[in-house]
Amino acid sequence: MADVRGRARNLDRDTVLAGRLETAGSLWAKFMGLMGRRSLSAGDGLWLPASNGIHMMFMRFPIDALFLGKPGPDGARPVVAASENLPAWRGLVPLVRNAHGVLELPVGTILASNTVVGDEVSLRVT
Repeated sequence: MADVRGRARNLDRDTVLAGRLETAGSLWAKFMGLMGRRSLSAGDGLWLPASNGIHMMFMRFPIDALFLGKPGPDGARPVVAASENLPAWRGLVPLVRNAHGVLELPVGTILASNTVVGDEVSLRVT
């Protein structure tokens, strides 16, 4: 499914959003996303670069999603939208204007990290 490992961190709240971050870099990997998985464990996440929308079709579990803008000079990306507890089988999630990537996370991550629109997120992919 994904090809790169890394980490996502909310710089404003000094919290780790995903200590084990995978990147879906190809069109196929983005389409597949988390489909086929039974769950997304706490501390895991999936980064979908250059995306402004996602779907929940064929998903077996709900997720949180952070829509991130373009990186600034320091590489951090602003949160432009936050969607909590997106239900499985919802279909298409509306496109988010100014989003240039989506971070898919386990349900409860946005609430637990107090992440809000405007926070800066650092992505490190290795």
